[in-house]
Amino acid sequence: MASVRCRRDPCGVICLILTYFSVFYADYVVIQYVLIPAYSGSVWCTLHGSVFNLILLLLLACHSKAVFSDPGMVPLPDTAIDFSDLRSQSSRMSERGCEGWTVCSRCETYRPPRAHHCRVCQRCIRRMDHHCPWINNCVGELNQKYFIQFLFYTVLSLIASNSSSVSIISTFTYFFLFHSAHYIILLVESVLFGVFVMVIFYDQLVSIITDETPIEQMRNRLTLSHTRKPKLALLREVFGRGSIFCWLLPLHSSPPSVSGITYSALPDYDV
Repeated sequence: MASVRCRRDPCGVICLILTYFSVFYADYVVIQYVLIPAYSGSVWCTLHGSVFNLILLLLLACHSKAVFSDPGMVPLPDTAIDFSDLRSQSSRMSERGCEGWTVCSRCETYRPPRAHHCRVCQRCIRRMDHHCPWINNCVGELNQKYFIQFLFYTVLSLIASNSSSVSIISTFTYFFLFHSAHYIILLVESVLFGVFVMVIFYDQLVSIITDETPIEQMRNRLTLSHTRKPKLALLREVFGRGSIFCWLLPLHSSPPSVSGITYSALPDYDV
């Protein structure tokens, strides 16, 4: 489970409520004011409604996994680190072959390479991408897959909710005289969220295939001599090494390892 601290973020709680409200409102408008008035009694009404609700179900499942999954929080030490002995500790770390490990002065813990501190969660997150208020959680090494799936199904739901617009032209007078307000609200919601989500979705894919998180881009932590892995291998580190079709489902995948470093155990603290 993710840290309880980030659950107390007021902005994150509001965004969670807004997310679920938007999803259920879109479902209500599509079923009640689009499909039933225009296609009542037809196979298209049942088919479109079933597909749309299946997309929303996958959307909510992926969102829940992104919300409640551990993003990759670095375990806290049993005892506080003695920062007066930091240099000797760092030298011993190098002797153990743990180059790239750093010390977080806020968490007072050793963190693996590419881990960063989140001010909202107040913990260090492995391969942290950013803290997302829409899931009230960090996007990190262990839940980035679910976050991207959530974005993907959000785009699909926005497309499906407006796919009947062309056919509704035949019922233009009826629809816009009695139900224009709901449809306009749904259209505005689709446009605003659609542009926003597609930009984030593109940014997430770019950060994966370039093997560089936004934090690393800003801080220029990756040098020019950094050897990049094949794009497919980088995608498999996030989505798992199974079938590509499984990438669309919120299934659990084994934690990835970077450069042979696993995070199941931390180095000795010797404090």
